[in-house]
Amino acid sequence: MPYEIRADLPASLVPIAWMEGRWEGAGVAGHPGAPERRFGQEVVLEHDGDGGLTYRSQTWLLDEDGSPTEPMGAELGVWRTGEDGSGGVQVELLLAQPEGAVEIYLGRATGTKIELATDLVARTSTSTGSYSSAQRIYGQVEGDLLWALDVATGTGTMRSVASARLKKV
Repeated sequence: MPYEIRADLPASLVPIAWMEGRWEGAGVAGHPGAPERRFGQEVVLEHDGDGGLTYRSQTWLLDEDGSPTEPMGAELGVWRTGEDGSGGVQVELLLAQPEGAVEIYLGRATGTKIELATDLVARTSTSTGSYSSAQRIYGQVEGDLLWALDVATGTGTMRSVASARLKKV
């Protein structure tokens, strides 16, 4: 599906311009030993007036009818881009989470697909997180924003913990 690139968007953001906007949808999350849960999500990506896209994500649990039941999580961050030295596009994602974690992801954009891996995961002493690294993938499929998150705990083995499909609104 074609997307519009705003005339006032810096050239450095063109490779991720397809993500700009407000997105809503649903996904699934699961951890070993716990039942899989359905969640709703809203994501807003907006040009920050400089060289990045601000990122805000809110999630909430859904009941069996698809109605929201309670807040699940939130993330705030900034997406940035730059040259990767080989003619490709490096993508940086800086995230803060209210659970007491800060993550820095590095990766590459190829068309409407972005693959990222953590360069840093830092937690406060009261953080509820227990993972040591993470990988994310974002892509545009049939005009929708799809994403998936894999994390590694102390064992170092990556496992899928969440994914969603969001529609632009």
